[in-house]
Amino acid sequence: MALIVHKYGGTSMGSTERIRNVAKRVAKWARAGHQMVVVPSAMSGETNRLLALAKELAPARTDDAYARELDMLAATGEQASSALLAIALQAEGLASVSYAGWQVPIRTDSAYTKARIESIDDARVRADLQAGRVVIVTGFQGLDELGNITTLGRGGSDTSAVAVAAAMKADECLIYTDVDGVYTTDPRVVPEARRLRTVSFEEMLEMASMGSKVLQIRSVEFAGKYKVKLRVLSSFTPWDIDINEEADSGTLITFEEDEHMEQAIVSGIAFSREEAKISVLGVPDKPGIAYQILGAVADANIEVDVIIQNISKEGKTDFSFTVNRADYSKTVTLLKEKVLPGLGANEVVGDTKICKVSIVGIGMRSHVGVASTMFRVLSEEGINIQMISTSEIKTSVVIDEKYMELAVRALHKAFELDHSPF
Repeated sequence: MALIVHKYGGTSMGSTERIRNVAKRVAKWARAGHQMVVVPSAMSGETNRLLALAKELAPARTDDAYARELDMLAATGEQASSALLAIALQAEGLASVSYAGWQVPIRTDSAYTKARIESIDDARVRADLQAGRVVIVTGFQGLDELGNITTLGRGGSDTSAVAVAAAMKADECLIYTDVDGVYTTDPRVVPEARRLRTVSFEEMLEMASMGSKVLQIRSVEFAGKYKVKLRVLSSFTPWDIDINEEADSGTLITFEEDEHMEQAIVSGIAFSREEAKISVLGVPDKPGIAYQILGAVADANIEVDVIIQNISKEGKTDFSFTVNRADYSKTVTLLKEKVLPGLGANEVVGDTKICKVSIVGIGMRSHVGVASTMFRVLSEEGINIQMISTSEIKTSVVIDEKYMELAVRALHKAFELDHSPF
């Protein structure tokens, strides 16, 4: 008997009929003898609906001004879907119980709307499992040290599921979503995109950080840190599919490189439209300047991605970086009001019409010329590169947003990702 964690996204929980199908699928696994913990998202569109209500009531206020209340509000979406799933399971004849994150409890820090999990007490859940119950735990939320409800940010249910699996040393965590696995790129952009049977943890981490929407990056980080066996698969296959076939479907996130991996130099093309570029112009070129700029940004809980600093000229330089587009206005305001006055820089400018495109592949470690191939392909398509970032197994470029799909299609074809490497 294995301990299995299932996570279901908002689309999978999008109606009572879909919740009923989720219950039937979970019941199938439970009746096969597995101990089952299920982490559902809110019903599709529910979180957006709730946040829109808040914006309607306080249109002039920033989200930071009432972040605590936004977390109280948004957390109700997962609470509702968890209770509904427990009811559906009971209707299937299975004993089940649902818990909000604070009831487990899942402990987090106090960074409202972007909280990070610090610990999980699994005693209550284990007691229910031993009593033969299916346990449903709300995704996306937790409790800070002062007893306030917190949420983990968009995609946080993935993180909750993997964190629960890690805390309970689950045998496997299955992420059910509206796609049937991890693809070489988004099939909506490149119809020839191919599903990957396996992908390494390192590749998945890079793809998630570079814009792939299949898994939230923090969930992949948790999986890597605690060696959680992770599989991405579709919730839209028939619920009564053979359990052994289902257990081997989708894409397995693996921690071991199989014998075929080196043959695939590039495994996937990731991209993100949710980028914005900010440049601080005329920065004094002296030690500590990068910290003065980015330290203040980090203190505001804003994540920075690609960073570039130009060559110094007459003691001045330009410092550019990217942030999530949702954080753009907040970052520019912060720099202008709190950083620029003491920095001695000329001005802060920005661009929200950019995107990031990345090639990712564990085979890049042992092959030269991969980045130059990427640059050549983009050049041939007349696409100008604004910024470049690299790691051992990925190369990312920032380009004009209007060229994103052209770039993705051209790179996917150039690296022959529509063909299986084995």
